[in-house]
Amino acid sequence: MPATLGTMPTPATAASDAADLSVSEQPRPARGTGSLVTVIAFLAMHLAAFGIFFVDFYWWAPVMAVGLFILRGFGITAGYHRYFAHRAFKTGRVFQFLLGMMGASALQRGPIWWAGHHRTHHKHSDEAEDPHSPIADTVWWSHIGWVISNRFNATEWDLMKDFKKYPEIKVLEKFDLVPGIAMGVLCGVLGGLTGLCWFFASTVVLYHSTFMVNSVCHLFGRRRFATKDHSRNNWFVAFFTLGEGWHNNHHHYPSSARQGFKWYEYDLSWYILKSLSFVGIVWDLRLPTPRALASKLNNG
Repeated sequence: MPATLGTMPTPATAASDAADLSVSEQPRPARGTGSLVTVIAFLAMHLAAFGIFFVDFYWWAPVMAVGLFILRGFGITAGYHRYFAHRAFKTGRVFQFLLGMMGASALQRGPIWWAGHHRTHHKHSDEAEDPHSPIADTVWWSHIGWVISNRFNATEWDLMKDFKKYPEIKVLEKFDLVPGIAMGVLCGVLGGLTGLCWFFASTVVLYHSTFMVNSVCHLFGRRRFATKDHSRNNWFVAFFTLGEGWHNNHHHYPSSARQGFKWYEYDLSWYILKSLSFVGIVWDLRLPTPRALASKLNNG
């Protein structure tokens, strides 16, 4: 029986009430300084990335790093973001899993964790409930702090019910570190210490490229559309994120598979998706309507 006004809830009642709340509605742990294991791993990867300046140099190493950056970046931008978070296009079950694997190999946790928190971001953009707003919190928090904090360890399955029916996605979510670790081991086996250090360098650059969308793109850039948040278009971020820097465009029409709305707005993820649609790997790529493109325009 629910606790009435003027009475204290029993532990059993409190637990029952908490169980009735979705993950995003339940009180989160204190922000704190983050998990010690996470912080150490995060710092260790940055130190390993600097190893590229101390190991033997081979031209294949930076080429490999760029290739891994694009492959895993596409897994994040087209997979985790445009597909899992926004369902901006359709694909088959095999390629859906491959998108999840590519994204997981970037060591940014699983597709459901990533996409669930991103849906929360859109629901509460630049409000107190936003996991990573530089407006509601600090730039440090929006860029790195929220990632290493214990506050967001839970996976928002309540916001991602559309993927609960896929057991392979559930397995990938549970073992989300495996693809990234396997890729790192492969780079080490094939390329030795040089290959391993360049793998970490690629991973770290991809980290901060992704994080810039949260921090930089809510502070610097142009606002084509008068959205309710502070999202901005930033060409510099777009270059390093395969097109994700057109963030104001995205917040105006989140379900679009294309984020560079103008021909001159570089969007490599869109170019790849469009190419894949020609051979039937993806289909029903969603785009903003002419009416949406003409609405809520600023002068910029």
